[in-house]
Amino acid sequence: MLNFESLEIAVSPTEKFREYLATKGMRLTQERELIVAEVFSSHEHFDADQLVDRMSAQKTGRRVSRSTVYRTLGWLEDAGLLRKVARTNDRDVYEHDYGYPQHDHFICKSCGELFEFQNDDIAEILQKLADQINFRMNEHRLEVYGICDECSRPPQRRHKKLDLI
Repeated sequence: MLNFESLEIAVSPTEKFREYLATKGMRLTQERELIVAEVFSSHEHFDADQLVDRMSAQKTGRRVSRSTVYRTLGWLEDAGLLRKVARTNDRDVYEHDYGYPQHDHFICKSCGELFEFQNDDIAEILQKLADQINFRMNEHRLEVYGICDECSRPPQRRHKKLDLI
């Protein structure tokens, strides 16, 4: 994963989520606030179960149920604070991109590893294509699937004793 510098944002993720919840007639509970804090503590790709495990490993004394995590992830996505990047190993993989620059992903279909990259040429090509059809593009999302270097290497096999004779 590339190390992107954060963009300056006017409203914290917690406040933005609080505003979103208010539009739905809901409030920001302590559990939801803990989830937002954990999601935005680092820019890592994760699935819901990994987030549950990370939160369980913290000895804060506050429990957050698995169902609360799943519901909150859906609301964070609806609020535009989180997005599903891919589906690997039958699990949705998320990242937060609120406060981070536009970037794209290479995704290994074998191991599920995600590699982030930025390329201004791709954005320029997409803008030219959009201009050709009078399309107003305000963002893009590019996911390229294939096999990573590690997975494409031939397996290391041990020689059988008969091969050594």
